Amino acid sequence: MARGLKKHLKRINAPKHWRLDKLGGAFAPKPSSGPHKSRECLPLILILHNRLKYALTYREVIAILMQRHVLVDGKVRTDKAYPAGFMDVVSIPKTNENFRLLYDTKGKFHLHSVRDDESKFKLCKVRSVQFGQKRHPIPEHL
Repeated sequence: MARGLKKHLKRINAPKHWRLDKLGGAFAPKPSSGPHKSRECLPLILILHNRLKYALTYREVIAILMQRHVLVDGKVRTDKAYPAGFMDVVSIPKTNENFRLLYDTKGKFHLHSVRDDESKFKLCKVRSVQFGQKRHPIPEHL
């Protein structure tokens, strides 16, 4: 009898917005548990290998992560299956590059390059706006 979560993910069952080719093997990287849902995230291994083309193999991606070269929202991440999601900032200090994960018009993830000063803050949702003195809006954040 199986206990716990499934540890494997077939490539055919992976979310379509990951843009994996069907003939690239039998399995896809399964995202670890984290701040984003598994169907609404992109594992770090796919960001570095498929999107940014920093590595030719998954083994090279693991070597990059273990050397602590990748930051997600300002924190070093060494988990290859760490789920990076909407509005997360992926930074690589060695190359001085910062990327924010956004959706494109088709609902697929797009890595948008951002400046250093933009990568310091996290965009959040405005839930309500209250008006202060002289009708100046005061937004409430999450």
